[in-house]
Amino acid sequence: MSTGSIILLIILAVLLIGIVVLYFVGKRLQKKRDAQQEQIAAAAQSVSMLIIDKKKLRFKDAGFPAAIVDQTPKLMRRSKVPIVKAKVGPKISVFICDAEIFDSIPVKKEVKAVVSGLYITSVKGMRRPLAQAEPKKKGIRARLKQTYDAANEQLKKGKK
Repeated sequence: MSTGSIILLIILAVLLIGIVVLYFVGKRLQKKRDAQQEQIAAAAQSVSMLIIDKKKLRFKDAGFPAAIVDQTPKLMRRSKVPIVKAKVGPKISVFICDAEIFDSIPVKKEVKAVVSGLYITSVKGMRRPLAQAEPKKKGIRARLKQTYDAANEQLKKGKK
């Protein structure tokens, strides 16, 4: 065997081992995430709140008490998380929001939110449904593809 084929086989073996390791690590992380979601669902409460402000801030700059900041992992403290400042009853509180619903939360409106501790999992409008967020603008490539597809459809209709 030549040295090139031996090196290729070694690289292939390392990649295969890497894929297997990633598969099992991903499986373990998925189980952990499912357990966390069950805990969040068990502690969920429905609360009406007035949304004052929402931003993506670093965890340590969000205004949480020192005890909460000390409990979080160091990587989480430096990463930006979606933060919602809301008035619940007479008290103003700071919440962490689920990244999927962050864009749909209206500012300066009263909403009914499902809260688990300091974590907002879902939001509904108090008096009427929430307005859907505007879809992101398409890039030039997507717009060109859309016009190209429309032109092809018209050509197909013309041939029939």
